[in-house]
Amino acid sequence: MYLTPVQTLIIIGCVALGTMTTRFLPFILFPDHKEVPDYIAYLGKVLPYAVIGLLVVYCLKGISLTTMPFGLPELIGVAVTALLHLWKRNTLLSIGGGTVLYMILVQGIF
Repeated sequence: MYLTPVQTLIIIGCVALGTMTTRFLPFILFPDHKEVPDYIAYLGKVLPYAVIGLLVVYCLKGISLTTMPFGLPELIGVAVTALLHLWKRNTLLSIGGGTVLYMILVQGIF
């Protein structure tokens, strides 16, 4: 099934409208002169950790401890990510380094 040019433009318009809404809505709801509600400040503090925890669980959910390689690439990748973060305190470096090492392990070693 192919889309007509009008359907394509409608889809692009909807995506643009959705993106603009999600970008501008926080500035409309919480202007500079208005204090941010306590629950929004709380969510701003706890949600990043919750999202990272959710991503870790999602990434590790398919590991089989009964078949080769017994989750070793994942375990090594997580350990290197944690160690890099503890050492350098740089999120981009730790996530990137752990991901690159994991891909090397999966593609070349295991």
